[in-house]
Amino acid sequence: MPRLSNADYRSLASFRYEIRKFLAFSEQAAREAGIEPQQHQLLLAVRGLPEGTRPTIRAVAERLCVQHHTTVALVDKLEERGLIERERNTVDRREVLLRLTARGKQMLRRLSALHRQQLGTVGPEMLAALQAIVAGQSRTSPSPASGEEAEDE
Repeated sequence: MPRLSNADYRSLASFRYEIRKFLAFSEQAAREAGIEPQQHQLLLAVRGLPEGTRPTIRAVAERLCVQHHTTVALVDKLEERGLIERERNTVDRREVLLRLTARGKQMLRRLSALHRQQLGTVGPEMLAALQAIVAGQSRTSPSPASGEEAEDE
């Protein structure tokens, strides 16, 4: 296991802090738009699936890193609000596909614009924190004579 210096821990903590600030912004923006953060994430996951990936509950659950039943509950809530629809595949009637409604697209567009704007502001700090981590991985662990304390000393 590689040795970690105090600088390594500071870099990791700084990156985590920058991510958390962005996530706090994202959660607040979703709530101000009238939906829960996970609902916003589902809308984004459906709209932003990799090319060639069908918008199924399973695919979206995987992208959200949640269980199938959690995704079903999120879809139910969004469907009640008129933001998403379920459609049966015309070829394989067992397959249910998710589709954003016009209202869902409009809400996601507004939230995504806010998020891009926020990333324009906080992005440089996030990148700097990530670059410090990556740079720390490429350098060798400091020796005790270097003046930088390592984790196991």
